[in-house]
Amino acid sequence: MSVKKVTKNDIVDNLHANTKIEKKVIQEVFDNVLGELKNALKNGATVELRGFGTLEPRLRNGRSKARNPKTGEILSVQPHYVAAFRAGQELKKSLMEIPVEKK
Repeated sequence: MSVKKVTKNDIVDNLHANTKIEKKVIQEVFDNVLGELKNALKNGATVELRGFGTLEPRLRNGRSKARNPKTGEILSVQPHYVAAFRAGQELKKSLMEIPVEKK
């Protein structure tokens, strides 16, 4: 499988091509959906997207001795939340169908 990055603009362009809805409207709706997901996670809620997956805020423990990989500087990291994603069954099944390239 060749590695390709899909951006938000690529998704908006594809939705525009498939639905003929104005790009401006699609962009606004897409930004609102992402904003709602972000707000839900910020408020500690788990977001379940049936058939796709689940997003949830997950607490990462802090460390008294962490290292900045770029500078090598030793520093401390406070406990903080990160967004965690778990793929749903339908997404897992569809990914299993991707053919594996032989090396």
